[in-house]
Amino acid sequence: MDPETPETPRTGRPLDRDSGKTLRAPHILAALMATYGGGHIELDHSSPFELLIATVLSAQSTDKKINEITATLFVKYPTPEAYLAVDEEELQDDIRASGFFRQKAKSIRGICQALIEDFDGEVPLSMAELVTLPGVARKTANVVLAGSAPEALLEDPDAGIAVDTHVTRLAKRFGFTRHDDPVKIERDLMRLFDKADYGPASLVIILHGRRVCDALRPRCGACIVEPLCPSSLIAGRRDKARQAKALGAID
Repeated sequence: MDPETPETPRTGRPLDRDSGKTLRAPHILAALMATYGGGHIELDHSSPFELLIATVLSAQSTDKKINEITATLFVKYPTPEAYLAVDEEELQDDIRASGFFRQKAKSIRGICQALIEDFDGEVPLSMAELVTLPGVARKTANVVLAGSAPEALLEDPDAGIAVDTHVTRLAKRFGFTRHDDPVKIERDLMRLFDKADYGPASLVIILHGRRVCDALRPRCGACIVEPLCPSSLIAGRRDKARQAKALGAID
């Protein structure tokens, strides 16, 4: 956190981990934005199409592994037509290392077919159109918009915040949500942040989840926002993410 502890606007008392989430959220986001430079997507890509394919491949895998795969994949398959020009088994072999390669190959080919038939081979840059693509839900669509078209995300009334496993875990640990459903988590986060911060918020939270707020061994002593976290282990608090998992989601 900053050297000076922020204060609540109404009482003038210092903010702490027990302050309301609407008071803590902007300060937590500001600290993470400063720490991670506004955030960035760690999936290598040079176009919305490449980011879309990489995001589909990244499910149940790591960005490092996907970047190894796409280094050659994007050369072999530069267009939607290229993915459809080979047998599905060949594509499966090319993405086998990503895991769940059969389903991913089917999804990629379905996406490419839809792009050709409905969007002249181009990736649409609106939430309403992106989620019409086979296998593309809000998380993937939000990633594509945040990473490739932040201006479009800002102007799109349907766009929001990408919720992956890291965002889910940290949103619970920060006390921003009590839900397991990504759509409900996204709704709760959208209430806490300004629209201009939707894309960066997801990116910096993901980076913090990967580098500091680990699922099994969170490094609370190295956390820039520990003073505002109600799940701080060094403060003797219970991990709200694990507690929610044990009790089940609360509506």
